[in-house]
Amino acid sequence: MIKNLVAQRTGLPQSKVFKTVELLDDGATIPFIARYRKEATGSLDEVQISTIQQELRNVQDLLKRKEAILKSIEEQGQLTAELKKRIQDTWNDKTLEDLYLPFKRKQQTKAAIARKAGYEGLAKIIMAQRTDNIRSQAKRFGDPDEALEGAGHIISEWISENPAVRDIVRSIFNRKAIITSKVIKNKKEEASKYRDYFDYNGLLKKTPSHRLLAILRGENEGMLRSKVDIDIDEAQSRLNRYYIKRQTDAQSYIISAIEDSLKRLILPSIRNEALKDAKDAADKEAIKVFARNAADLLLSPPLGAKKVMGIDPGFRTGCKVVCLDEKGDLQKSTTIYPHPPQNHVQKAEDEVYTLISKFETEAIAVGNGTAGRETFLWLKKLNLPKVEIYLVNEDGASIYSASEIAREEFPNEDLTVRGAVSIGRRLMDPLAELVKIDPKSIGVGQYQHDVNQKLLKESLTETVEACVNKVGINLNTASKHLLSYVSGLGPGLAQNIVDYRSEIGKFTNIEQLKEVPRLGVKAFEQCAGFIRIKDGVNPLDNTGVHPESYSVVENIIKTLRTELSALVGNVRLIESIDLSQFVNSAVGLPTVYDIVNELKKPGLDPRSKAKQIDFQEGLETISDLRIGQILQGQVTNLTKFGAFIDIGIKESALLHISQITDRFISDPAEVLSIQQSVEVKVTDVDLKRKRISVSMLDVN
Repeated sequence: MIKNLVAQRTGLPQSKVFKTVELLDDGATIPFIARYRKEATGSLDEVQISTIQQELRNVQDLLKRKEAILKSIEEQGQLTAELKKRIQDTWNDKTLEDLYLPFKRKQQTKAAIARKAGYEGLAKIIMAQRTDNIRSQAKRFGDPDEALEGAGHIISEWISENPAVRDIVRSIFNRKAIITSKVIKNKKEEASKYRDYFDYNGLLKKTPSHRLLAILRGENEGMLRSKVDIDIDEAQSRLNRYYIKRQTDAQSYIISAIEDSLKRLILPSIRNEALKDAKDAADKEAIKVFARNAADLLLSPPLGAKKVMGIDPGFRTGCKVVCLDEKGDLQKSTTIYPHPPQNHVQKAEDEVYTLISKFETEAIAVGNGTAGRETFLWLKKLNLPKVEIYLVNEDGASIYSASEIAREEFPNEDLTVRGAVSIGRRLMDPLAELVKIDPKSIGVGQYQHDVNQKLLKESLTETVEACVNKVGINLNTASKHLLSYVSGLGPGLAQNIVDYRSEIGKFTNIEQLKEVPRLGVKAFEQCAGFIRIKDGVNPLDNTGVHPESYSVVENIIKTLRTELSALVGNVRLIESIDLSQFVNSAVGLPTVYDIVNELKKPGLDPRSKAKQIDFQEGLETISDLRIGQILQGQVTNLTKFGAFIDIGIKESALLHISQITDRFISDPAEVLSIQQSVEVKVTDVDLKRKRISVSMLDVN
């Protein structure tokens, strides 16, 4: 039943879903299933497998909720066979909650007070619609006005607890709900960044996720007031038709109860539900965009194992400088003051030259925060021989420098040194350094603090894991933080690996992993394919070929009558292989195909190499910009409505989605990615609001 439901909800082939659920239940990770169980799943990708996993959790949560509801109603002594069957047959969470609504323990309501006063009998008479003397009937229950008022409250509650009624109102909200927002009086100037929402009106279902999140943020900050509503007359009319069965004296009382039920009970509830659903959808969209951007940043091109100088720039407090060796280990730290107010320019120059000479620096990484541009330009003017200079995104470096991880790595260094080290290491290997920082803080999102934090954390953790396992991890150099994201490991086993590595010096073959404390058969199966051992005993240990498939390579070697050393990296020989002859009941064509691709380029890092961005000289502030200028830039953030471009000054430029390409696209990510170099034309400069608009159209 559960597997069938997951297949229905995902729309994926039943057989693939069934096998994937079995693998997940057996403890397999998403990267492992996507990479090494293609035959079982029909080559489902990580996104599809993740969708199956999420829907599996949703169904399991719904089952738990059903059990809790059935138990609650049974304890109240009101669980009939018919109600039990309706609950068991329901697989929609809203319908389930509607069925449970009459049985929820409530505070003292108007209807409860009326029941206690004995007016329920009158309410039933009115709803039966069989008499034309309702007021005279009411006299049997005491004061007729009080009785009719009490009966009305009871009827209102019955109406509000009717699942069919709630579905009618819910359907109107789903199709026609309007969201409006207004600026709060006397807040116009303070709320200028929400100017687009000072008088906003639009269909809720068509309001883009970024607009809804912006409105809600503005409301939370006390700048805007928003409301979601429908045409109450339409709802009243539909419910009148639903309840009024004949023309009797009861009609006016029922219509009045419907109006009361709508305004007092149904609309507030469904309105909140509709807004929550819209917010949930917006959250998912924003998280999806954020995760994609984070993946792009995590997979940024690394400079590689080079000797790097990291600089955390500053004006008054100076620029903190660190020298790192090719392993990223700290060799030296100091502070220079090339900018006002100190202006120790010559001394700073001399210090940089001395450090470069002494530590054989090959590249300089400059943080792009305060004084970043000025420091970058100052270094450029020094004409440093054979030293490349890079401006590096330093978002999150301050968070890292104050973290437990940083204190553990550099217990005797202050925050500024740790930050400069992080900047330098980001240039060498962005992935290895960024995994130490909360993904929310790496500067590629807009609404990361406004969305569902649980979903965000799950998505970002999954994203980091996917990136780490896509690249493959050097077992002998990876930090425990990097290892913890490898499929099947986690913090505990990662620490055990590092401890074991300290004992033996270094791993020489993949089988040694089995000797690591608490690293069992399942963990080895899950992680082994994503681990790399360079210069080890077996060349296959430096590839993405899983140890379980080493026998396939041995068969290939025998068939070709060659040696492993002669096969690995020999593209011409590998392309001569007839893949089909190595397919059997245990190994399918997708696996064989992956194996030969790994043999062609063993140890290949799928990321490209880091490149310098040459921003236009003489461009230092927003005041230097001119309409029509063509500039080189770099994509720093992607949203659903456009991209933010670093053009070499403090302020980022907005590249609206309509200005990216002359063909229709629904998402900037169809064309652009984080860190991509682009050529743009300046189309508008708002000096007062410090906003820049650019276009990729007609730049030539």
